[in-house]
Amino acid sequence: MSAAIEANNLTKSYKKTSVLKGVSFEVEKGTIFALLGANGAGKTTTINILTTLLGADDGTAKVNGHDVAKEAGKVRQSISLTGQFAAIDEVLTGRENLVLIGELRHVDNPEHIAEQLLQQFGLADAADRRTATYSGGMRRRLDIAMSLIGNPSIIFFDEPTTGLDPESRNAMWETIQSLADSGTTVFLTTQYLEEADKLADKVAILAKGQIVAEGTAKELKKLVPGSTITLTFANSEQLQAAAKLLGQYKITANTKALSLAVMTDGSLSHVAHIFSLLESENVSVAEFSQKVPTLDDVFFKIINDHKEATS
Repeated sequence: MSAAIEANNLTKSYKKTSVLKGVSFEVEKGTIFALLGANGAGKTTTINILTTLLGADDGTAKVNGHDVAKEAGKVRQSISLTGQFAAIDEVLTGRENLVLIGELRHVDNPEHIAEQLLQQFGLADAADRRTATYSGGMRRRLDIAMSLIGNPSIIFFDEPTTGLDPESRNAMWETIQSLADSGTTVFLTTQYLEEADKLADKVAILAKGQIVAEGTAKELKKLVPGSTITLTFANSEQLQAAAKLLGQYKITANTKALSLAVMTDGSLSHVAHIFSLLESENVSVAEFSQKVPTLDDVFFKIINDHKEATS
């Protein structure tokens, strides 16, 4: 599969502050790529370079096969950008905003396209209201609808769900996934690790201007070894017996909850061995749960490791 986006050794500084320090990655066509990072990591700077809003100090980037520095016009023709804040005209109605963008992009029958998008994004009932009266979620949906006009092959989302309530966030996730399902390439920056875990085909973690990890969510989770199982018992006697039997493991007892947290290597055989030990001494487990590493765990481990390595 060919690359829709290629970044090679991008660097950018503002006066004496180095924001990007040799950022490189590729995004395959028709996939969702998530760039994770804390505030100030360089996510928005990266997206601004890729969308021709900002020039890099060094390095190269191609979007849809076009050099962002030398062929900026061609890049802009094939992309759309939804920034952190909805870029809508509050004096106009929702319908008028969509029609205006359609006219600016020279699409056929912009009124028909506007009507289709208003229906698709659940804005038909508010179509003829001024957007100054729209809620945050409605503004965000309209902003994305505007970005779809002209059928761009690549869409950049810069923290698209920041400030949205859970219902609006879930709706946004469904929209982003449907875009990728239809063949659109999606480049997403986010601080919400659950968002990247749910949506992204590939994830890159940006820390202090450098890509410090890259891969699928599943691959990145393997960077945090093991998992924790929590065993809950019917009484304190059973809890104490279990703690004695499992003394060879790293365990944490909670006498109030009558539970025991046991670190494992994450394998089924390891968990089975723990239950076998308990069963051999007639120790009964009332409840059992397992916590596997999440992207949150991966993110914090990688960021902390990077801090230690660069301090």
